[in-house]
Amino acid sequence: MGHIDHFSSGALTPVLAYVMSCVGASLGLLCTSRARALTGWARVAWFTLAAISIGGTGIWVMHFVAMLGFSVEGTPIRYDVPQTVLSLLVSITVVAAGLITAATGNGGYRRLAVGGLLTGCGVAVMHYMGMYAMNMHGHLSYAPATVAASVVIAVVAATAALWFALNVRGPLATTGAALVMGIAVCGMHYTGMASLSATVQMSTAPVAGAQASNFIAPLITGISLFTVITLFVVALSPTEDELREDADFDERLDRLSRGRHGRHAGTSGR
Repeated sequence: MGHIDHFSSGALTPVLAYVMSCVGASLGLLCTSRARALTGWARVAWFTLAAISIGGTGIWVMHFVAMLGFSVEGTPIRYDVPQTVLSLLVSITVVAAGLITAATGNGGYRRLAVGGLLTGCGVAVMHYMGMYAMNMHGHLSYAPATVAASVVIAVVAATAALWFALNVRGPLATTGAALVMGIAVCGMHYTGMASLSATVQMSTAPVAGAQASNFIAPLITGISLFTVITLFVVALSPTEDELREDADFDERLDRLSRGRHGRHAGTSGR
């Protein structure tokens, strides 16, 4: 058996992972709040940014930042590039699907539950895809009961995240929700990691795949840069309340215009 260390870099990786999860969650909540006040392609665009923020930064980046502190005694660890990228796409896609499911139609708790189940199971799949993308001299095995617990946590966390995304308003509430979401996502990750055990086979052969420092770190940097840019976009855009006020004003102006045209047509008829 190989000794597993989840914190080979000390407190740095779990703390940074939690911060990234909170940042992604907060940004996703802010994007979703804009989407709630809009329709059409503008709504789709904001939901897309929300899914990338929550699924990309809040979940996927959190996972792989935490994995930078993961090591197994007696073997190097490498990452399969296509599978790792696929896990990122899965994370973003399932969050988008969950948001759309929970937000469309009349909403309600049934859609929220379906969206949370879909997103939670998808996040769990992303997590274990990311683990499967690791190559080493040996193999990992999982304790089924702990894996099941991590999936339950993922579903509960995803449902809570969707509820926050669709209901939370105001900066203080958004910050509090993001902090709670960060705890939930990190809790799911480290519960899943607790299910691991490693069997190491002594070998001098090179391990296939890319080093974390050569692949994961630059990818995380790219997504973090996207996060900063999106944060500026959100900061410069109208808030949800401002968007709703603009929409109400446009609607009143349109009704007033139709009323004037109607009276003008009536006068012309006489």
